Amino acid sequence: MKVPEPGRPLPASFFARPPAEVARALLGARLVRRLPDGERLVLRLVETEAYLGASDRASHAWAGRRTVRNASLYLPAGHAYVYFIYGLHYCLNVVTNPDGRGGAVLLRAGEALAGTERMLRHRGLTPPATRRALAGGPARLCQALAIDRALDGTRFGPRQPLALLAGEPVAATEIVTGPRVGVDYAGEAAAWPLRFALRTSPEVSLPRVERTV
Repeated sequence: MKVPEPGRPLPASFFARPPAEVARALLGARLVRRLPDGERLVLRLVETEAYLGASDRASHAWAGRRTVRNASLYLPAGHAYVYFIYGLHYCLNVVTNPDGRGGAVLLRAGEALAGTERMLRHRGLTPPATRRALAGGPARLCQALAIDRALDGTRFGPRQPLALLAGEPVAATEIVTGPRVGVDYAGEAAAWPLRFALRTSPEVSLPRVERTV
């Protein structure tokens, strides 16, 4: 599909595609968090993971499971699914697939483009913190952007608390893929190469991404 010019909002049709396709296409996109006081925090996405829905044992929608916790997975494509994990951390996903299929992309890591000082404060860090320490990993990303369950079910959009904007094109040679993190319980799905990352980014949360797409 045709992607908007850099800086333009990604339309709902961008997300209404298979999760792996969206996860790959989101590399280089800009994730914008608009805070209640109006400040904008911006990350360039450098790492994502695809979760396929009912057919994927690693997905919260495995076998069509529906609970209060995962209800946002079944919203139209382009909505946020935020969940709490290990009693400690939040993780941010964008719903994909045509409506009601439970697919999603986990936003795993990003490079700070705007609002870095505010993100450092949210993370309890002081310069010179490493780039990976700021938003290198899904929990760090959510903490840096002040994302919690209050944003679950939010539609990504330019006048919303969360937005996803088109970024500069990324060459296929710059993208690597590998197994997803922390899904060893998922049987054969644990080995599926559904984690995507930019090869040279220091913000990638773990080094275990090796195969060129």
